[in-house]
Amino acid sequence: PVTDGSRELHSLCAQLEFLLQFDLKEKRSFFGQRKDYWDFLCQGLARCRQEHEGIHFVTSLDKLKTPVGKGRAFLRYCLVHQQLAESLQLCLLDPEDLCEWYYARSPFLSPKRRAEILGSLYELDCVTFHLTL
Repeated sequence: PVTDGSRELHSLCAQLEFLLQFDLKEKRSFFGQRKDYWDFLCQGLARCRQEHEGIHFVTSLDKLKTPVGKGRAFLRYCLVHQQLAESLQLCLLDPEDLCEWYYARSPFLSPKRRAEILGSLYELDCVTFHLTL
């Protein structure tokens, strides 16, 4: 199993975060806080399901204050529960939402690249992750 001390885990999470932040449009909340991929994931999953367990888990953690910290915790939760590919796929279903959140260079706006990314993430479902949540 992959644990917190794994070098590959840190590389994987950094690359996932890079993908989710690459060409992300700058958006602000009502109070001026910059939105990040966490907000994109929350919005995308809210449209598809009543409530995602990972979103509920992360919002219940009082220590997490920033969107980036919440996004990282969500990625780890999804890896442990083998839900990363499915969760991201649900967020990538609506092309209008993608255009609202990402500029044209984002790989998520290319159907071919999006399929390649999701295919790779689905392969992670057979990997066991033992991470501290």
